Amino acid sequence: MNLSLRGRVTTSFIVANIMVLALSFTVFHYLNSLNREIESITESSNKVMLITDEIRISAVQILKMQRKILTKKPTQDDLDRISNLCDGLSSQLNQLSPNIRDKNVSDVVTRMQTYVDSLKVVISKALPMQRDTSGMSAIADLADKILEAFSEFQDLRQEEGRDQDRRLRKIINETKRIMMIVLIIGFLFTIILALVVPGKIALPFKKIKDAIRELQDCNFDVSIYYSQDDEIGEIAREMNKMIHNFKQFEELRTDRINVEHRKFDALANMVKKPVMLANAEGNLIYMNNFLYSILQVQTEDVIGKTMQETLMPDSIIEAYEVAIKRRSKIENAEVIIYTREHEAEREENDALDADGNPLPAKQEDIIFKGYANVIPIRGKESSLDYYLMVLSSEVFA
Repeated sequence: MNLSLRGRVTTSFIVANIMVLALSFTVFHYLNSLNREIESITESSNKVMLITDEIRISAVQILKMQRKILTKKPTQDDLDRISNLCDGLSSQLNQLSPNIRDKNVSDVVTRMQTYVDSLKVVISKALPMQRDTSGMSAIADLADKILEAFSEFQDLRQEEGRDQDRRLRKIINETKRIMMIVLIIGFLFTIILALVVPGKIALPFKKIKDAIRELQDCNFDVSIYYSQDDEIGEIAREMNKMIHNFKQFEELRTDRINVEHRKFDALANMVKKPVMLANAEGNLIYMNNFLYSILQVQTEDVIGKTMQETLMPDSIIEAYEVAIKRRSKIENAEVIIYTREHEAEREENDALDADGNPLPAKQEDIIFKGYANVIPIRGKESSLDYYLMVLSSEVFA
């Protein structure tokens, strides 16, 4: 599927937003689930704790009434009072049963409920103002059993409370673990998205940048390959057309330069005079055949090199240096070209006359003696780029 640059950026933005929303909803889901479980456990625990406090109060009051009945003659009010306390305790135990999940605690509550029911039966058969020894003993025994069952219930509730704390910690730790896994997956996905998407978007621009650098180095044998039919593809195609046009222009320019060079070479050789061309840095650009024969050098010995690096005569070098320094025309500068043997002998012997001047050369040591005209050739932007020297055995008119 081919997407435009705008489409790829939009898609990446949508995917990133979906990932953020998915992470947010996942974290919210687990936090909400944790909150609901904690609320459920806390609500149940608080309810059981409240009922337990009421049961403890009722059990203590029953125990007080049981002691009162055993120590004094029970009245009808006492019997009614303890009967009402048993009814309240039974009701509280009935409220407690649905909130009990542990089987052991449920068994203790059921046993306590049985003791309370038995105590109600015994109390209902007791006659006021009588002290039935067997009845009083049954009341005492059942009250003690209720108290013992309640004590056992409290012990089991404490253990259940510790189990609830452990379960809460387990739920919290599990939620933390799942959230950490989700965050790590989201973080990794974000890193992958951040590495892949910018690379996919920046890759064609890198190709275009590399192509522009090649063009800056005048390398026109380059093209931008990009298969996507989008905005960057249009730029790549237009740049390939531009590179092709540059290449054609460069070929035409090179052909034109070669033609002009051949024309200049033909004209320079037709002059029958020594001709040479150098640039403003003193590098030799051209010499005609006549000058090659006089200096007895090869092309690779002079072309592209500075005059000081070649075997060019000092008089020619001096004339060029003056013209380049002044950036002006030099007329009829005296030039003498000696044989190589004479130049070598002068360097070895360093022969001087009485006035300290070099000894005059013999006629047979002089290859050429004449005059030189150096003509500046003005280039673009009015700068003096090249200097043409023409040698003649006679003074230029």
